Amino acid sequence: MFRGVRRVRRRSSKVSPRRSPSGKRGFRRKAVMSFFLPVLLRNLLKGPSTEAFPFGEAITPKKLRARISFDPDSCALCRVCARICPAGAIQFEKKPDGLEFNLWHNACVFCGLCALYCESEGLHSTNDWHLSHLQSEKYDLVERATVKFQKCTKCGKQKMPAPLPLMAKLYPGLPADEIERLRAMCPQCRKAETAPAEGEPS
Repeated sequence: MFRGVRRVRRRSSKVSPRRSPSGKRGFRRKAVMSFFLPVLLRNLLKGPSTEAFPFGEAITPKKLRARISFDPDSCALCRVCARICPAGAIQFEKKPDGLEFNLWHNACVFCGLCALYCESEGLHSTNDWHLSHLQSEKYDLVERATVKFQKCTKCGKQKMPAPLPLMAKLYPGLPADEIERLRAMCPQCRKAETAPAEGEPS
């Protein structure tokens, strides 16, 4: 009557110990202990691997991109840094005698694009990442400096500053005294001084 019905064998409620493919018991446990014990002894002899910060000095990589430093004497007021900053951390404010540079470290994402695109080498990335501060000091965490306008020594008009690193790139091969003389001129007078005369090869 029940021909063709397979009988299902009931499994034992006892949990059998795991066996390795070779049939030996505890093979996995021995393998884990043989790997774990040397690591444990090595770590005990070596000491802690974590840094002691804030109770000790932390290891800082030399090429870490952190706080941005600004040199007003090397700024050409081109404002490329303000345009390229993805976080909008750099702002220029007009003053009677020049432009005020403001870099808010709270908004800076330390991407380093401003230092990369600064042709006059006025911005540099440092590895100083110590920017912790109180909430009441958040408006003081700013890099601020005023870059003053200059007067052209030839026409007397107001002009943007011409930093030495930028002038050295624009006029390679010129003597230092000639570069200093051209730096004191506005772009129009500088162009008139350096443009070749009529009939001369450019």
